[in-house]
Amino acid sequence: MTISRPLLITGLLALTLVAAIGSILFGPVHLSLARMVAAFTGHGDRIATTILLELRLPRMLLGLGVGAILGLAGAALQGYLRNPLAEPSVLGTSNAAALGAVAALYFGLAELHPIVLPVLAVLCALVSLMALFLLAGRSESPLTLILAGIAVATLATAGVSLALNLSPNPFAAMEIMTWLLGSLENRSFEHVWIAYPCIAIGALLLFWDGRALDALTLGEDGAQALGVDIQRTRIRLLLGTAIGVGGAVAVSGAIGFIGLIVPHLVRPLTDRSPSAILLPSAIGGAALLTFADLAVRLIDTKNELKLGVVTAFLGVPVFLIHLMRERRLW
Repeated sequence: MTISRPLLITGLLALTLVAAIGSILFGPVHLSLARMVAAFTGHGDRIATTILLELRLPRMLLGLGVGAILGLAGAALQGYLRNPLAEPSVLGTSNAAALGAVAALYFGLAELHPIVLPVLAVLCALVSLMALFLLAGRSESPLTLILAGIAVATLATAGVSLALNLSPNPFAAMEIMTWLLGSLENRSFEHVWIAYPCIAIGALLLFWDGRALDALTLGEDGAQALGVDIQRTRIRLLLGTAIGVGGAVAVSGAIGFIGLIVPHLVRPLTDRSPSAILLPSAIGGAALLTFADLAVRLIDTKNELKLGVVTAFLGVPVFLIHLMRERRLW
């Protein structure tokens, strides 16, 4: 069911606003509306001010930013690769960023300064990009990129497994595992300032080639005939994915499937052209991840559920639905 673009964007923005407000209002500690208003205006008590401005607000901002870049990157990659199952991890970017963060934890570098962990995550994402170029060579085939991405992702995953296997003590292994499960718990504005520049640069690069992605639906030869520079488009796409997703994974840990779920949800509501789903996927990703983060806080468990676990369960139905559609096509 296709609906008008302004109506779709307005609806998604409203949904995102509800998610953001819910993320501020609700949590393990109940705060009355009066205490929250007082805290926002600078007249609240110390406890309310700390909870709202140092815990919930940065967590909400990170949920919106990380969700937006993951949704946008998934939509862009699906458009470029013409593969409905593509997402940031298909190029090994998420896995490589995770490896950089795990290396910072394993070697104790994260204790030197809080910025070390995200810097290593972004650097590893960029290194994975260079490795991808080396493996793919001059080929412009999406299949070659997918195969190269699988190789990079497998190598990064092997590195993470090695770090877990050689952890000097169970506490170090537990810290690495907790981070790999993905979470926005105990994040501060320091993490916001680290992630948002990367997210902004990545989003700008991914939005740049919307029309080129539309042309690529005709195939690479057809796109080139329309004046699309395939090589530059690929460079911008991969850089946008590496920088944006690398910065996001650096502060949130490994959160998967947002880039897979959201484009599938918004695509039936658009004209299905790749450029038409970029902005809706970004807004929808922000809303979905923020709602998921709100859910892990409100579900009554002994230990807070990890965000990556919840998004993984959300991704399974999408795989099953796509599988059933493919079987019907056969």
